[in-house]
Amino acid sequence: MPRPKLLLILFALINVGISNAQDSTRLDRVISLPDIVFGALGRKSKSIEEKLEKQTSKYLDRLSRQENKLRKKLYKRDSSLAKQLFEGSDAKYEALKNISGKVGKYQNEYSGHLDSLSTALSFLNNSKMAGLADNAELQKTLSQYIDLQDKFNATNKISDYLEQRRGELKTAFERLGMVDELKQFRKHVYYYQAQVKEYKATFEDPSKLEEKLLGIAESIPQFKNFFARYSMLGSMFALPSNNPAGLNATNILNTATLQTRDMLTQMLSQRVGNGTNVIQTMQQNGGGAGTDQLSQLKDKLNGLRSGNLGNSDAAMDNDLPNFKPNTQKTKSFLKRLEYGTNIQSVKSNTFFPTTSDIGLSIGYKINSKNIIGIGASYKMGWGSDIRHIALSSEGIGLRSFADMKLRGSFYVSGGFEYNYQKPFASIEQIKYLDQWQQSGLLGISKVLSMKTKMFKKTKIQVLWDFLSYQQRPVTQPIKFRVGYNF
Repeated sequence: MPRPKLLLILFALINVGISNAQDSTRLDRVISLPDIVFGALGRKSKSIEEKLEKQTSKYLDRLSRQENKLRKKLYKRDSSLAKQLFEGSDAKYEALKNISGKVGKYQNEYSGHLDSLSTALSFLNNSKMAGLADNAELQKTLSQYIDLQDKFNATNKISDYLEQRRGELKTAFERLGMVDELKQFRKHVYYYQAQVKEYKATFEDPSKLEEKLLGIAESIPQFKNFFARYSMLGSMFALPSNNPAGLNATNILNTATLQTRDMLTQMLSQRVGNGTNVIQTMQQNGGGAGTDQLSQLKDKLNGLRSGNLGNSDAAMDNDLPNFKPNTQKTKSFLKRLEYGTNIQSVKSNTFFPTTSDIGLSIGYKINSKNIIGIGASYKMGWGSDIRHIALSSEGIGLRSFADMKLRGSFYVSGGFEYNYQKPFASIEQIKYLDQWQQSGLLGISKVLSMKTKMFKKTKIQVLWDFLSYQQRPVTQPIKFRVGYNF
């Protein structure tokens, strides 16, 4: 979103008429929020929903193709088992693309941030504030939150099915000594689940607009009661709205995200105990009527306590002990980019004045250890010495590079560069590549660990230009560069 528009939204929110007085007439003085606010909230949820849908379809297609390959391999060993195990698998994967996310209230895949936002908007909607009653954009955003909840539920169902399917295939293929054939299938399952977690984490990270909206809601006394009564968390655990002896709803209100794993754990410990006592107490209070829902809720709580959103990590450790996931694979293209700048200075000699090469680069992270990229440099001339300073354009360069992690913060670095090593005053002088010199670089890079955030990603490079000896005039073979990545 363009910065001026964001500032406009924030300005509109800041100027919502919420007074500092803590009285019952506060809601009457709250003016309407602009439609652009609700539109911005809805766009974020819609974007996450579309990404989940797109990635789900992509991975299900991959897994379907992988099962077809497995079917052919198994058919050669046991045709009847292959027919039994894979019959209807293509249709199943197609059906999973359109699986419904409609479930019972307490079976929802829980998202603290989504629960907080949905409750806040429902509060504004139900409060009948001026300009918000039957507001079309507000209603649309609430509907999009419901759709996003359904998509979370659907991806959770798909993930559960894939785990079940992985177990079925493993059991069948193990009997025939064909476990290695399942490696690719299991990797696809892992990366799908990791991708879903990545998108959910992106949604859970609150924007400034969301923080401001939740802050407005939190500042209204009536919202605490509303939250304790109508939020998913409040309805599950009957949060007290005004009970000094119990857990006050204020304790779980936070402008970034109203519920966190630690808050849930603390709340459960205070209200129903620890460990197995949680479900035991809930079953006693529930009369045993909701055993299935309680079991599902127990799984969610165990996941929240352990910080694990799924069991795919443990499964992968057992199935593929030597598998090292690519942590960059689930990130978007833009999030895999790394920008950098560096400078390299050379003293004057017979042919060149004192110069500094100022470089800019953009790299793409193949994985957590390797990065490739391109860049450009501008050669600034400073004159012959301190008494003869004269700024001049002494050349430009085009760069490509690759960094491969060696150990710790050390990297093996290499690259190929084209450099125009002559003063120029116009583009016409530099457009012929036969006048450019080639450089082949190989060396070591060190990323410094500094206490200050500003210089935490400082990189020092020592590079050998093994093509420098072919250049006329011969340039400096050893290059020392200091840079910063961000």
